[in-house]
Amino acid sequence: MGSKKILFISKGIDSASSRYRGFQFFSYLQEHGFNVSHVTASGGLLAILNTLWQASQADKVILLRKTFPLVISWLLGIVSKQLIFDLDDAIFCRSDGSLSKTRMDRFKFICKHSDHIFAGNQFLAENSLKFTEAVTVIPTCLEVSKYKLVAEQADDTIDLVWIGSQSTSKYLIDILPMLEDIAKKHTNLRLKIIADFDLKDVKIPVLTIPWSEETEAKELACSHIGIAPMRDNDWTRGKCALKVLQYMAASLPVISANVGVNSEAVIDGETGYLVSTTDEWAVALDKLLKDRALRNSMGSAGYERVIEQYDITVIFQRILAILEQ
Repeated sequence: MGSKKILFISKGIDSASSRYRGFQFFSYLQEHGFNVSHVTASGGLLAILNTLWQASQADKVILLRKTFPLVISWLLGIVSKQLIFDLDDAIFCRSDGSLSKTRMDRFKFICKHSDHIFAGNQFLAENSLKFTEAVTVIPTCLEVSKYKLVAEQADDTIDLVWIGSQSTSKYLIDILPMLEDIAKKHTNLRLKIIADFDLKDVKIPVLTIPWSEETEAKELACSHIGIAPMRDNDWTRGKCALKVLQYMAASLPVISANVGVNSEAVIDGETGYLVSTTDEWAVALDKLLKDRALRNSMGSAGYERVIEQYDITVIFQRILAILEQ
């Protein structure tokens, strides 16, 4: 095969992009003869100098999501024999979807100075193609077998589960009034959040589970319905459907905003429901809350879809094909 030493550069070991776009592939790459290493490019000048030195020693460098001031990106392009930029977010705009000249300039520069782009979805690919032709869509994927657990679901509640972080809590808060109305009819409804925050003054029962990589699969598996509310803007169109894929891997039916790549991952009426309005949310929830058989059938269909289309063994072959070129 030629080049064997791969360096992954990330903004930190705890970020989702590091885990799902980098770390989970390490053992697969090692099995194919690659020498894999990782460096965190956050922490000031020394961290940057260390990153540049390690990049100069590698055969291939994969930069995960992070962009730099232009001079740093230029130096990284100079010292790297082959530079691949991987993005799973619309890092060229602000988190409310508005334009950011600084972010776009950094994005444009790293695209032009990379040998290849791994884009998490078609929207990200289209934006990358404005600056380079070397773009491949690499969807975010899961090691689906980790989510195939036997977990006992609660009998006295039906748990709507949402997994996320403080930064995305605004999407969940958007639908709380609707959930509170639904709970007046379905008194056994409970909202379960797997996150790094708690909800205050909510008029429905809330179970808060601190997020942990070790327990997230079990906590999803013992829930009943996965929910994925989102606003529609350029930032959310750059999202790569991670929570939706996790729900399906845990055999949960999904109700998702009909936004971005979520609209591709969820098959409306088969693996869950895609909704755009408050009324559509309410109708979808009502159907699933009343019908255990429907929840089970949609959960099973979602599992089959994620293992066929988004399992790590499937997506890794796409990555390997690029690395072996």
